[in-house]
Parts: sequence; structure tokens; C-alpha cells
Amino acid sequence: MISHPRSEYRQTADVIRRRIESGDYSRGHTLPREDLLAAELGVNRATVNRALRILAAEGLVQATRGKGTEVTRLSPIERAVPFRYSHQARHRDDGRGAFDAEVAARGMTPHSEVTVSRASPPGTVTAVFGADPGAAVAVVRSRRMYADDVPVQLADSYIPLDIAGGTALETGDTGPGGMLSRLADLGHAQVRMSERVTTRPPFPDEAEFLNLTGDHRVYAITHVGWDAAGLAVEVCMHVMPAHLWVLEYSWPVD
Repeated sequence: MISHPRSEYRQTADVIRRRIESGDYSRGHTLPREDLLAAELGVNRATVNRALRILAAEGLVQATRGKGTEVTRLSPIERAVPFRYSHQARHRDDGRGAFDAEVAARGMTPHSEVTVSRASPPGTVTAVFGADPGAAVAVVRSRRMYADDVPVQLADSYIPLDIAGGTALETGDTGPGGMLSRLADLGHAQVRMSERVTTRPPFPDEAEFLNLTGDHRVYAITHVGWDAAGLAVEVCMHVMPAHLWVLEYSWPVD
């Protein structure tokens, strides 16, 4: 039962959240109707509705027209950096790169829709490459990425044209190990990387693809990779629903 002094809708959200975390409401489970939850917890229906809106913003539940409110089907995917970029991880089970490996490790089927083009990168990318803003200097690999049939990530990789032009990096499927392995084949293995992570609401096109609302948040990750000569060979802009990903970073300490 719900008690004071904490606001009823937050206590209601706490109860439902605990049930999800304990497995009482399993992934993909349809929650009881709002009126039934209200009667069980001794609150009114508006309180339950407000609690479910909190949980929806957290990404724990999703309301579907005609089906009610369901627990989000996917549990968070672990993005373990720097292991995900290792040769071992990228090639695991004949994977097509880091994303394929980390999704397959959870027993799901990875899938990416890839569009390849030549375009002028954003100014932040050209600054990394040391090129004049507006110059057509990059091959752009844009990916819409799925775990099973659930959209979980958007990623745009920019690679200098003088490296990627006319190579396997301009094809849809870059083969075992993915893009990083093809860069290595070309003599541009990434030996140093940096990632800048911020959170923000999704842009409208991102929200549409990732099935998000303005209450959700996404991780916006900018990945930069340099080769042994100190040349920036890739800038990748990742957009990932925060509730579907766990970011893990580890590194040696001198």
C-alpha cells in the first residue's frame, strides 16, 4: 500500500519499478490496467498514470496503442570500452564489428542498415581532420542499428576521403571485424582513441527512429580514432537511448 509523506505518484512508480527489477513484471510483460493497479495500491487512476509516465521517461515501460503499457523488451546492452574495439571482440563469432559482437553476446541478432556517401562533414569533424570547413573530404558511413528488430542506435562515421575512397570502406558490408579491421588493412589501425559522452533529449528524427519521446534522453558519443602516425582516421557520432545502454570504461593505471 502507498503511504505518506512522499508523493503518491512517486511511491507508485517505486512499487512498479521494484516489480520490474525483481522480475515480477518481466521484459515484454503487459502491466495490469491502470484502474486495477490503482485499486491494488489504494490510489486513484490519475496517480498511476503519472507514475507510469515517470517510468516511461526512464525507459522502463512503453505505452502501445491497443496493447496497454508494456515493460521494455530489451534489458540494457553493455558497451564495454576499450574491449569492444579490440580485435578479439570485433571478430568474435565472425562478427562485423564491435556493435555486432556486443549485441550477439546478449543472445540477440544484430542488424544494421548502412548508407555510404561522400559529403562535407560537420565543422566539428573537419576540425579534427584539419580540413577547411565545407570541404568534401569524407566518406560517411551512416548506420541505423537494431538488436533483433528493436532500433537501438544511430551512428555516422566520417573517414578521410584519401583513406577510404574506392576501398571496402565505401561498401555496405565491410566484412569480418568491420570498419576498424578494414582501416587496419589499409595501414591505418586505430592505436589511440578518445570518446566524449554527453546526454540530451533526442532530435525529432532520432526520436522517430528510436521510438523515443521528448522525455527520454540519449547518449551522444563522439569517438575519434588516430593511427600510429598521429593521423585522425575516423570520427564517429553515436546516438543511443540512455535506458538501453550501459557504458563501461576501463583502462590501465601506471
